[in-house]
Amino acid sequence: MRESTARKTAMHTWSDYRAWDDDLRWELIGGEAYAMSPAPTPRHQLIQLELAVQFAAYFRGKTCQVYPAPIDVKLSETDVVQPDIIVVCDPGQVKRTHIEGAPTLLVEILSPSTQAHDRLRKLPLYAASGVREVWLITPYPWLAEVYVLDGVSFRVDQVYGKSDTLQSRAFPGLKVQLATVFNYPIDPAESVELIKEGRPPPYATRRPATPGRRARGRRSAR
Repeated sequence: MRESTARKTAMHTWSDYRAWDDDLRWELIGGEAYAMSPAPTPRHQLIQLELAVQFAAYFRGKTCQVYPAPIDVKLSETDVVQPDIIVVCDPGQVKRTHIEGAPTLLVEILSPSTQAHDRLRKLPLYAASGVREVWLITPYPWLAEVYVLDGVSFRVDQVYGKSDTLQSRAFPGLKVQLATVFNYPIDPAESVELIKEGRPPPYATRRPATPGRRARGRRSAR
């Protein structure tokens, strides 16, 4: 373990974070440092790129600006995060080295190694910081969850699948066809069992015998 990594076991601040010069990416939540590893997968990067392209097209010529990761978002002196994509609408938040304060909208692309961290630590932090809207994207099975700020916590606004068109609540004109986002091959070994629609078997629709009426095909006992 390198010395710089060992120092990150204590509580830290923005000033500490800015002084780290190693080549690892970190986030601070409540003063505790979390290493952002392993590196993003190709699938993660394809999703991020496609969303960033669509965001950039929608916000072109508007006040709000789009920033893909890596970029530091300082939410407090002890909270520094790097969401996958952020939308910032207040030019005063854009500093020379980072974004100061809560973005209006942000996107987190989940992975098995980060999903619990994103949901249990970062989502409550985003709500407490005043982020208006969060998208959680699951690469496979294809899923996009939209959370909107309701008071001091988030509520689930909508959950979308691959064939759906996601619509932002913070920006009603921002619509994303998820088939263009989830546009990559899936290894057959990675397939999951899906619930299938169809007609129930005949026995499931039979009416139960009424009292006093013999069941069809049976003889009464003598």
